[in-house]
Amino acid sequence: MQDYDEVTAFLGEWGLFQRLIFFLLSASIIPNGFNGMSVVFLAGTPEHHCRVPDTANLSSVWRNHSLPLQLQDGRKVPHRCRRYRLATIVNFSALGLEPGRDVDLEQLEQEGCLDGWEFNQDIYLSTIVTEWSLVCEDDWKTPLTTSLFFVGVLLGSFVSGQLSDRFGRKTILFATMAVQTGFSFLQIFSINWEMFTMLFVIVGMGQISNYVVAFILGTEILGKSVRIIFSTLGVCTFFAVGYMLLPLFAYFIRDWRMLLLALTVPGVLCFPLWWFIPESPRWLISQRRFREAEDIIQKAAKMNNVAAPVVVFDPVEELTPVKQQKVFILDLFRTRNIGTITIMSLLLWMLTSVGYFALSLNTPNLHGDAYLNCFFSALIEVPAYITAWLLLRTLPRRYIISGVLFLGGGVLLLIQLVPADYNFLSIGLAMLGKFGITSAFSMLYVFTAELYPTLVRNMAVGVTSMASRVGSIIAPYFVYLGAYNRVLPYILMGSLTVLIGIITLLFPESFGMTLPETLEQMQKMKGFRYGKKTKDSVEKEENPKVLITSF
Repeated sequence: MQDYDEVTAFLGEWGLFQRLIFFLLSASIIPNGFNGMSVVFLAGTPEHHCRVPDTANLSSVWRNHSLPLQLQDGRKVPHRCRRYRLATIVNFSALGLEPGRDVDLEQLEQEGCLDGWEFNQDIYLSTIVTEWSLVCEDDWKTPLTTSLFFVGVLLGSFVSGQLSDRFGRKTILFATMAVQTGFSFLQIFSINWEMFTMLFVIVGMGQISNYVVAFILGTEILGKSVRIIFSTLGVCTFFAVGYMLLPLFAYFIRDWRMLLLALTVPGVLCFPLWWFIPESPRWLISQRRFREAEDIIQKAAKMNNVAAPVVVFDPVEELTPVKQQKVFILDLFRTRNIGTITIMSLLLWMLTSVGYFALSLNTPNLHGDAYLNCFFSALIEVPAYITAWLLLRTLPRRYIISGVLFLGGGVLLLIQLVPADYNFLSIGLAMLGKFGITSAFSMLYVFTAELYPTLVRNMAVGVTSMASRVGSIIAPYFVYLGAYNRVLPYILMGSLTVLIGIITLLFPESFGMTLPETLEQMQKMKGFRYGKKTKDSVEKEENPKVLITSF
């Protein structure tokens, strides 16, 4: 049995071939940044109020007083969903009575927006909200649209790994890229909210599948040292680049159908990458397609200007992975210790995801320019990823994750104390909160992978990342609460983030420790007693094996 990394070591770690793969696969993630957050502008809800028909025989005074007032953020504004009964005020107008002087407006009968709504077009010319009137009695459809997109993401997470194992990394990468781009294009022709949302679920499936398969392909082709940077900085940073370009597109294209058309173009431009991105040699070997794997490595050697052996992969020596013992999801709860770690990991992933997506989706509701706020929300992710990578290299995991969660949650709780006039301070605190939560989110893959033994590591990362999808499905409803109270979402997000930061301190530490191979080698939870320690376990704790990693 040969080791793939040893056999291909002659290629080097950072030649022209590796640099090309690194940047092309990272670039293929940019459209994910568009689609992942496009709902911020596609489903934007502008200021609105009941329409009073121009044909209604009303005086200018009564037309100006046709809407009851409601209290919003400490000031009275026209009601969004109610108007005074039109027949009544038309009659008062015909009699020459004046509102407030001859008629007590608070005593007047009200009715719903029977003639539709008038939407402010200062920010959006059209969105799916204005097109299909997803306001008032139908305002629940807006967060549901976003939640169903993330349901698609959840479904895509289930199938992407299995499909790429069956049909190949490269094939599924471009197939899911086509699904994401093609169904985004079909959304342009949606005739109702139901059609748009059904297509959006499929876009979500393609979006996450594209992301996951690009991640897998990169980690299988690149060497050990480059693999770490690719998985922490490469794909994450290019996702943020796509996210940053989204408000730029949306600023100049304010009609949702034309914006969606523009956002499909980068996806189309990625298809020529088919001729530059190879299949994973590791996957080809697992399928016993040695000749194809050999051709890829020979081309890579030529590109890196290094000499390659005449025969790189010898079919006789079987460069195939060792079959592992079968494990089941219940193995993550086999003992009280591993079960406690699993439950806490599920909460950590889910609540961190709630904070990340709720803050990202809430940018249009912040004071100031919605497009600029969205850009800052994307921009802050780049230093967050870099900070996370630097911290992971040198400091204990549970302390740095807990620390950035305390930072993120603490500043979100401070927003309720900021006076209404200090809008810039509220925005700054929201962005600092996004920085902390994003940093924590990007560390979770590494932390979870180090906690669990080899036997169940992939399953553990998969199950906990599924919990993060559940968090993203819940997140839009945190934003929805902002319609009732501006600071309520921040209070909830901040409290939950601080809570999970405290819980993180109870995890065992994984930094500098050897990766466990079996369930028995997993470390014990902090603050929990599991009976007397054996002599062997005491010696292991006093003389731990240290694992030197690239982090």
